[in-house]
Amino acid sequence: MVGVVVRWERPGSVPEARGAIDRVDAVLAVLLERRAELAGTIQRLKPVGGFAGRDMDRERRLVAEMARRAPTLGEERLAPIMNAVIEAGLHLAEERASGLD
Repeated sequence: MVGVVVRWERPGSVPEARGAIDRVDAVLAVLLERRAELAGTIQRLKPVGGFAGRDMDRERRLVAEMARRAPTLGEERLAPIMNAVIEAGLHLAEERASGLD
């Protein structure tokens, strides 16, 4: 699966480009699921979990490092994406902690 994201494609048509996006999205979904699971582990290990335990400095560093690897997107575009990813993981962790999942 990872080969899909590291191998650059040059689609020649809209259907080919959509197929390439679908393949990247499939990998992205698996990675997001894995990230949420790892974030849930962190929430269980932290003395203060959930939204109250957010480490905004770490989040800023994470976005800066991602922007270094994805300079076309940059920090301004990556910050809201990562905020949504982090918040989705926190909501999932809270649901699981309360037995709602």
